[in-house]
Amino acid sequence: MKSKNSRLDSIKMIISSKEIGSQGELLAELEKEGFQLTQATLSRDLKQLKVAKAASMNGNYVYVLPNNTMYKRMTDPQSASEMLRHTGFLSIEFSGNIAVIKTRPGYASSLAYDIDNNHFHEIIGTIAGDDTIMLVMREGCTRTELKQALTHVIANINL
Repeated sequence: MKSKNSRLDSIKMIISSKEIGSQGELLAELEKEGFQLTQATLSRDLKQLKVAKAASMNGNYVYVLPNNTMYKRMTDPQSASEMLRHTGFLSIEFSGNIAVIKTRPGYASSLAYDIDNNHFHEIIGTIAGDDTIMLVMREGCTRTELKQALTHVIANINL
């Protein structure tokens, strides 16, 4: 059985990547991702996520997330499980003991959460926005050491 957090993440990804106009459509998409839930459970999930309906470009009413910039619709949609396998990492740049990590829109906070929860000795802390993470490196830590530590969370980081 997949966890509630995994289900909520999938709901966010599905709503952000496809025009979903009804709970029935959303239930069908979640079923494709391996989730079995009732309409009542889905309704509670949508309320918890503060999902609303808004007119789309073609005039149909579709589900939208409360912070529209957090989960932008993509022109080349992937399945929710494919999107959840990626960290959204795009690049890393350094200035002194600060690293700035760029991500796809909406990925920075979850990536920073993963970095913080690994308690890397090389990292003092992170601050995340929508698509950018500011990371403070511990004194004496090299950029190579930091990148090496981050490979545990960001598989596609360039060493």
